[in-house]
Amino acid sequence: MAYSSPLGYVAFSLLLIAAAVRGLSIREATVHDLQLAFKQNQLTSRGLVEFYIGEIRRLNPVLHGVIEINPDAWLQAYKADREREAKKPGSLHGLHGIPVLLKDNIGTKDKLNTTAGSFALLGSIVPRDAGVVKRLRRAGAIILGKASLSEWADFRSLTAPAGLSARGGQGKNPYVLSASPCGSSSGPSISVSANIAAVSIGTETDGSILCPASFNSVVGIKPTVGLTSRAGVIPVSPRQDTIGPIGRTVTDAVIVLDTIVGFDYNDAATKTASKYIPYVGYQQFLNPNGLKGKRLGIVRNPFFSFFNDSAITQAFEDHFNTLEQGGAILIDNLEIENIDIILNVTGSGESVALLAEFKQSLNEYLKELVVSPVRSLADIIAFNNANPDQELLDVFGQEIFLAAEATNGIGDEQTAALSNLAKLTEDGFEKLVKEKRLDAVVTPGSGIATVLAIGGLPGINVPAGYDGGGVPFGINFGGLKGSEGKLIEVAYGFEQATMIRKPPSFKP
Repeated sequence: MAYSSPLGYVAFSLLLIAAAVRGLSIREATVHDLQLAFKQNQLTSRGLVEFYIGEIRRLNPVLHGVIEINPDAWLQAYKADREREAKKPGSLHGLHGIPVLLKDNIGTKDKLNTTAGSFALLGSIVPRDAGVVKRLRRAGAIILGKASLSEWADFRSLTAPAGLSARGGQGKNPYVLSASPCGSSSGPSISVSANIAAVSIGTETDGSILCPASFNSVVGIKPTVGLTSRAGVIPVSPRQDTIGPIGRTVTDAVIVLDTIVGFDYNDAATKTASKYIPYVGYQQFLNPNGLKGKRLGIVRNPFFSFFNDSAITQAFEDHFNTLEQGGAILIDNLEIENIDIILNVTGSGESVALLAEFKQSLNEYLKELVVSPVRSLADIIAFNNANPDQELLDVFGQEIFLAAEATNGIGDEQTAALSNLAKLTEDGFEKLVKEKRLDAVVTPGSGIATVLAIGGLPGINVPAGYDGGGVPFGINFGGLKGSEGKLIEVAYGFEQATMIRKPPSFKP
């Protein structure tokens, strides 16, 4: 990976000193903080890009959160600074002039690669920017680079270590380097948590935003499927894939969400889901009294059993009290029908459906590339076999790839699996929320991710504490399709009442 920069490390150090003298701390700064600094001439977008480039040079050799830096980031920053000086409409708010990292399965029509962490796609050229990237550029955001991930969004092997890819190396949890960063949006979460970027964009098929957010003490929003465009993103399942923001605060994540939601003619699912988007956006739900009157269902079984630390269990009891003190109405000890089947990817039919959907959608994606060394899943399998050292075949195999390649479209078995998944969602999560008239379901960690994934349902994971070894854990708020507004109110209310997140303090 190249870390070339117009400024050397000495100049970068002087920049840090200058920022400190002005009373501005870029580390842990929110989007609003950065915009205020721009407005007060304390900071430029070029200076902010240089700061993050410097942090990547300093921290990435240990954390492996970033695969590539955008060589055009400085030019984009220069443009943002000029637009701000000219008082261009929209240049003093939102993501204008703010660097954003993208997971390396989100396509950019520029000098960056889009490879899902695999050398098989190195040098491929996408036909156009992904739908969410178009929206980011329109808002004036700076594409800082590509973040690392679990290779192929963790859909190559059952034994792949979380956060590992051939191109990006092994992503590290910035709180406890030996702990899992979770995946597959490990790099976006690691980087935001360690202040390598202000905000980032991840993707989720089943847990890939919610789990890394939990493990890296950041806020991750998994939107309703179709609320954000998946066009131009390397797919796993069009039925379950969704694109969402990662930030250090609920507010930052919501600012990104407002930027990337909306209809895209290249993704049919956005037509249906766009009806859920409120006219004035999601920032209206950043309500400090958002907990008041909310009916919150607490599902303990089996999610509390995923933790064996009594301190974590006690922390959640305290959190439930906090929610209640904020005016929420708690309905405790609820059960999701057939939860054991839902969490069994084989028993539910999820694995059967995903394997066929992956082959079909990936082949379609590869055929649309302007240039590519591979044009099918079969080509990728052959590439891995021909380059076993480069693709780390001795570390993790490609048994998921092989199983997917053996499928032949959506047949009777897949149709039955899809029907079962829909019924499990209807009779389980959806029935519980509707019968108990819940605004959100509250669970510890990210264990409920599969429940939300198979139904295309939204969730928000917010920092909730640190275990005895210092590893972070989050709290999850999930709801019905289109319930992002309610979830944001609850998540923001919880965050403001607890303010749990603290920056990592490891030494590079």
